[in-house]
Amino acid sequence: MKIILAGAGAVGTHLAKMLSNENHDIILIDTDANRLRDISSSLDVLTIEGSAMSIGILKEAGIKKADLFVAITHYESTNISAAILGKQLGAKKTIARIDNQEYLYASNREIFTSLGIDYLIYPEKIAAKEIVNLLSQTSTSDFMDFAEGELHLFAFKLEENAPIINKSLIETTKPGEASSYRAVAITRNGKTIIPRGHDRFQLGDLVYVVSHKGGVNNLLAYTGKKNFEVRNIMVLGGSRIGVRAARDLGEQHYVKLIEIDRETSYKITNDLDNCLVINGDGTNVDLLTQEGLSKMDAFVAVTGNSETNILACLLAKKMGVKKTIAEVENIDYIPLAENIGIDTIINKKLITASRIFRFTMSTEVSSIKCLTGTDAEVIEFRVKNDAEVTKGKLRDIDFPQDAIIGGIIRKGQGIIARGESEIKSGDHVVVFALPTSVASVGEFFN
Repeated sequence: MKIILAGAGAVGTHLAKMLSNENHDIILIDTDANRLRDISSSLDVLTIEGSAMSIGILKEAGIKKADLFVAITHYESTNISAAILGKQLGAKKTIARIDNQEYLYASNREIFTSLGIDYLIYPEKIAAKEIVNLLSQTSTSDFMDFAEGELHLFAFKLEENAPIINKSLIETTKPGEASSYRAVAITRNGKTIIPRGHDRFQLGDLVYVVSHKGGVNNLLAYTGKKNFEVRNIMVLGGSRIGVRAARDLGEQHYVKLIEIDRETSYKITNDLDNCLVINGDGTNVDLLTQEGLSKMDAFVAVTGNSETNILACLLAKKMGVKKTIAEVENIDYIPLAENIGIDTIINKKLITASRIFRFTMSTEVSSIKCLTGTDAEVIEFRVKNDAEVTKGKLRDIDFPQDAIIGGIIRKGQGIIARGESEIKSGDHVVVFALPTSVASVGEFFN
């Protein structure tokens, strides 16, 4: 595909990095020459200095032959205008990053479609939704469900009480018993591997597991985890993510939000009916203690400053909070944050890139997620007629070694995949894949 990205910020750069591994023709537009110089020295992409709202620049980038145009600059107005221009100048599909919730309303969405924008993406809304989902599954550090909960993907950090430590995958499966879950990846010492039958689980492993809904209790028992009920939640930071998460969580929980800026605090107070807003410095230990941090079931730090969020979560953990979630936008900090005890990391770059990445797949993809803490992706494919993956049992079709099929959704029912499983046309299949295998995996579903 010929893909033009407008905006070489954190999201655009990360997306360019992902796509450059997939043999696409990538053009990156930005007004910052120094930033483009750094990117072009490390990635196989063509860079053009200039504004994405310039018709001349878009024509220079080859917009007329573009299969996909993505406007992801820091400015919403630039993204909307550039996407409209891109469509008018010949781009087949356009995506614009936005910061306004009302644009996503069904009645307003038609306006943007008529103007030529195929898809609007609001990273902060997606991040807030992910926080809400994670607080409904308190035992896991990452979570994703498929087919309305028929299959789930969980990520567990193995601690000393996990019964599966030092056991192989084969040893954790009872002979003759239908499996209710399957380990699809292990992240260990910063490296992600696709496990095979004789690989053993180790203390500190981050294990990704696919389970059908009937197997969750067995899975929790094997990993030594327990879900607990969340009643009281403290949110640090009145950012767009913080406000949206507090609004959604406040419908069923007691939520307290702390924001350092006085004017922002007043505005949030008027916007949120079901949340107590405190104006104060969230790094002040005395303030957090006075506001009852030790009595909270969950602590969410989304200030926009990665260091502040990490330190605040460490404090919350030290004071006995069971579940901590930190927004960490510096990708280099993610392994550190996970290794020092923070339960879950939220990263807008990965969230946004996941949503956009599925538009670049040549196969029919229902959902895709770039997993925090690993460069791997979990992808839900819809199987087409006569696809290569339907030509035999999984053990016989020579599926890429850096990928694994975790589960199958057939006629609304979740099935855990095994070597003797056979895929049929119309199935939805959940695949865990490392970057080296994403392109070759897609060929099996064409």
